[in-house]
Amino acid sequence: MEDLFQVGAIASTHGLRGEVKVYPTTDEPARFRKLKEVILDTEEEQLTLKVAHARLFKQMVILKFEGLNHIQEVEKYKGARLYVTRENALELREGEYYFADLAGLRAETEDGRLLGIVTDVLQTGANDVYVIEREQQKDLLIPAIKDCVKKIDIEGGRMVIHLLPGLLEANEGGAN
Repeated sequence: MEDLFQVGAIASTHGLRGEVKVYPTTDEPARFRKLKEVILDTEEEQLTLKVAHARLFKQMVILKFEGLNHIQEVEKYKGARLYVTRENALELREGEYYFADLAGLRAETEDGRLLGIVTDVLQTGANDVYVIEREQQKDLLIPAIKDCVKKIDIEGGRMVIHLLPGLLEANEGGAN
C-alpha cells in the first residue's frame, strides 16, 4: 500500500508574497483549509512544507507555505506535485477506497477466474468505472457498483467481479 497520496499540483505563482495556485487532484478541495503540511515533489527532491494558509479561488486553491515569502522562492516549484501522508489523508467512509490502494489489485470473477489487473479509475457523472488491464485483449471497463463489484480485498490484493449479462460483449464493442 502506498503511504503518499497526491492532493494537487502547483500550477503557477499567485501575487508577489510567495503564494501558489494549486490545481487540486482530490475530491475535496476544501480539505486544503485544514491541511497543516504537504510533501512537495519536484522529481529531484521531496520537501515537507508547513501550510500557513489556504483558500479556494475558482477551481483552484491558493496556498501559502511558512517561510516562503517571495515570488522568487516559489517560482521554481511550478509543476511540482503535492502529497499528504496516509495519516494526514482524509478519512474514508465505508465502501470508499484510495485509488493508490486499488491500483494493482487482481480482478477476478466470483469463481476465481482472473480477468486482469486494476490499472485506473475513471470518474463519470453517475459512478466510477474501474479499468481492468487484460493480456492481449482490450481493457475491461467495470462500473463501480454493488451489482458488479462484489468484494474489494485490499489485504488479499483482489477485487471480486460479477459479470452482468452483456458486460463482456459491451466492452468488446459487440453490444448494440
